[in-house]
Amino acid sequence: MQVKPGKLCPLIGEDCRELGCSWFTQIRGTNPQTGEDVDEWGCAVTWLPFLLLENSSQQRQTGAAVESFRNETINQQELNRHVMSQLPVFSQGKTLQIEHDN
Repeated sequence: MQVKPGKLCPLIGEDCRELGCSWFTQIRGTNPQTGEDVDEWGCAVTWLPFLLLENSSQQRQTGAAVESFRNETINQQELNRHVMSQLPVFSQGKTLQIEHDN
């Protein structure tokens, strides 16, 4: 059994006016759950759960990218700190030894 939504608009208490309503909008993109292309018209209020899922997915990706950037920045800062600590030794004609974990 496939469940189909009704056409009653709770805001006006009548059937949906579709293109006569300012909130009836077209969504184009990719379904974040299935990966299928989406090109549909619908009520902006009914699109909210769909858009919230997409927003959450984008936030997770952004968080992962920021964490990766943070980790790389910390690694570079530690390398710079090590190099700077070796400058007095290097200026005395000794060999500079750089250790870098990767």
